[in-house]
Amino acid sequence: MKQLQFIGIAPDDLIQEIKREIIPDLKEQLKQEFQPKEPTIYLTRQEVCDMLHIDLSSLHRWRKDGTLIAYGLGNRVYFKRNEIDELISSSRLK
Repeated sequence: MKQLQFIGIAPDDLIQEIKREIIPDLKEQLKQEFQPKEPTIYLTRQEVCDMLHIDLSSLHRWRKDGTLIAYGLGNRVYFKRNEIDELISSSRLK
C-alpha cells in the first residue's frame, strides 16, 4: 500500500487521494479475505460410492484407514462433500 503524507496537502486533495489509492486496495483485500461461506453438503455412503465409482467395501476400508473421515448421526454415516473434493484434487487415494 502506498504511503500518504498529510503535511502540506489540502483536505480535498487528501479525500481524492484516499478515494483513488486506499479504497480500491482495501476493497480488494476485503474481497479476498471475506468470501461467503458455503453450507456444508453431506453425502451418504451410497452417494460417495457412486461419485467415486467404488464399492462399499472400498469406502469402508478408506474410512477405517483414515483416508476418508465419516460423520455419524444416530445409525447413519455421512461424508462431507468438500472433503471428498479435496481428496480427489490432492490425489491421496491409494
